[in-house]
Amino acid sequence: MLIVLTGIDGSGKSTAARALVDAAQADGENALLLSNHAGRRSMSVLAERLGIRWPRRMADAAETTLRVANVLVSHARASRFDGLVVMDRHLHCQLALRTAKGLPRGRVLPCLISSLPEPDAVVHLDVEPALAHERIVARGTDSETLADLVALRDAYRSMPEYAGFVQLDADCRPAEVVAGLKRIVLAETPVAV
Repeated sequence: MLIVLTGIDGSGKSTAARALVDAAQADGENALLLSNHAGRRSMSVLAERLGIRWPRRMADAAETTLRVANVLVSHARASRFDGLVVMDRHLHCQLALRTAKGLPRGRVLPCLISSLPEPDAVVHLDVEPALAHERIVARGTDSETLADLVALRDAYRSMPEYAGFVQLDADCRPAEVVAGLKRIVLAETPVAV
């Protein structure tokens, strides 16, 4: 079973993905966490240290290349794994970032999404941008403006793929998000006959 998590920064994707895999393993199930990051946090920290701002298209090219490579490797690993696979982020995230930055979707990412194995569920962790911003400030490892988070939320919602996402409220405690994810996994699990 393949579950993909999407959502704006600060929605709790990584925390929820890790907790879901840990819970499945604690129940004796095979579970694997695969992260498909694009290096945005590292690039923003480096830019801040150097006192520079990456050009939009250059940053997008670097992020897209890294994300695509990670997603392809993750799908290869998932194809050889028997059990629950949770992907923290996917190509949908890069499409949303592009839209939020005012860049075109292009053809390559949508084509890749349609050619890769379809997840059993793409779960979108829906969180209010103000709460996501508070979480980002509290963790202190990166920075996002509230305006950028609103733009990213709106970008996700404008994607044609968004209608097929399973929405999960992430304005609550992490334990409640994981409980919601468990219900989604259970609902997507094929019943043995």
